[in-house]
Amino acid sequence: MSTSAASGGRRLLGQVLKDQGKVREGQIQEALGEQRKNGGLIGQCLVSMGICTPPDIVMALAAQGGMETVDLAATRPQQEALDLVDSSMAHAFSIIPLRVEGDTLVVALGDPQNVAVLQDLGFSTGMEVRGAVADSESIKAAVLEHYGEEASISDAIAEAAAAALGSDPESAASSQPVARLLNSLLHRAIKDRASDIHFEVFPEEFRVRYRVDGTLYEIEAPPPHLALPLISRIKVMSNLDITETRVPQDGRIELVIDDRPVDLRVATLPGVSGEGCVMRILDRSSVNLELAALGLQPDEEHHLRELTALPHGIVLVTGPTGSGKTTTLYAMLQEANKPDVKIITSEDPVEYDIEGIVQVPVNPDIGVTYASVLRSVLRQDPDKILVGEIRDEETAAVAVEASLTGHTVFSTVHTNDAPSTVTRMIDIGIAPFLISATLEAVVAQRLVRTICPDCREAYEPDEEILMEFGEEAEALRGATFYFGRGCANCYHTGHKGRTAIFEILIVDEVVRQAILDGSSSADLREIALGAGMRTLRSSGIQAVLSGLTTIEEVLRETTL
Repeated sequence: MSTSAASGGRRLLGQVLKDQGKVREGQIQEALGEQRKNGGLIGQCLVSMGICTPPDIVMALAAQGGMETVDLAATRPQQEALDLVDSSMAHAFSIIPLRVEGDTLVVALGDPQNVAVLQDLGFSTGMEVRGAVADSESIKAAVLEHYGEEASISDAIAEAAAAALGSDPESAASSQPVARLLNSLLHRAIKDRASDIHFEVFPEEFRVRYRVDGTLYEIEAPPPHLALPLISRIKVMSNLDITETRVPQDGRIELVIDDRPVDLRVATLPGVSGEGCVMRILDRSSVNLELAALGLQPDEEHHLRELTALPHGIVLVTGPTGSGKTTTLYAMLQEANKPDVKIITSEDPVEYDIEGIVQVPVNPDIGVTYASVLRSVLRQDPDKILVGEIRDEETAAVAVEASLTGHTVFSTVHTNDAPSTVTRMIDIGIAPFLISATLEAVVAQRLVRTICPDCREAYEPDEEILMEFGEEAEALRGATFYFGRGCANCYHTGHKGRTAIFEILIVDEVVRQAILDGSSSADLREIALGAGMRTLRSSGIQAVLSGLTTIEEVLRETTL
């Protein structure tokens, strides 16, 4: 891989570091190999491998972007500059204002590619904003020194409510207090590991909820008159039409919060009481796209590695929305992502950028559907293809055609378990003989909340709970179980994080014949169980026995 220039003529980071004498060509190539294997940014790979230090990367990023570097230990920010940026923004986006030069505000930030925050600062201050690069830890220390601890959301709500009262929504949306409130909500959501923020408007209430580990938690509610300004502010940041409140709109915001690249997917929805909004948080720094990080049992991980190496065939991942299907598929693609393998995806939307993989967004509004993209992809000579979802006969037919012509196709469907996926494909309109000829495996999965390691306690379950496991209850008697009592580290929920449980149906010759014979989902399940398939419930029981999760979580996410 060339390290001389990036697209658009900008020098690649590896070349900048090489010119600065920080790395050798061999080390760059070694880091690129690590990046292809594990993902992440090349700078992060160089640091994790011990080749470079964080300050080395900061200096190189600054040189790459043509920006000045600042030693905050020897620089005193101007009070005039500090007064232009509020505390919530400085804390949330880890920036420190340095000086005012005429109509230009100079701001230090840790990531010179975080142009979104510079644009937002320009919007809120009405000035030209120029970035300078400083060490991230030095910036955080400077923010604490000059702004103190971050204000609470309660204070931000009170300030925004007072500013918006009596103001028209458009003026309120562009006001500093409303911007501060939204920054505080975003910062809190990232710290709480939320996957979504829900802004819900009711006749007498404006409700804000975070989804953490799959469960919704309500936070302090802003007053109802803040709904319109706050949602208008979100629409401004995501380049949506602020005047259009009658139809749903979708947008996107790219930010760096707490030095972590975050992609916010915004979806507005007009309701009877007003326009609501949901922000999906894709925290790129917190996703580990490795098979080993999925929570697989050793034999399951072995199966998935074999499936990624298939020369042709269809591999389907199934489960409800939010069950981690996309993460599993990305981890499989990352496993297959090698210099001699061409991989193309069609997604709606593209959730995470993976180095070395061609990713195509689907846009049905302009006729760019899964089926049309897939046909175009086949002309690009790929080895492996990801189709975001098979939901109709046309897409399924093209996926089957791709498999029959020597490609490996990965995709998702929505079914309750692995065996019923075959029935679903037949219902869509694919003939059983084509399914039998192309389907290689179905991976069903669920996400269960894991027990907080800081407040985990052992206990002996009641017989009544064990009986809910039916025949499998016997394997649980006498075992030690755990639950989370609740502590400050898990916000007193007893849970912290999630792990996946799996049901992997390998389509062998016996299963293929059963599909040809028109066997029901129940018959396919019995055949697969006889061949050693582990059900979702059994996988969950193993997670319980290993102390990862609770009986209640497994019962909630699985059926007999």
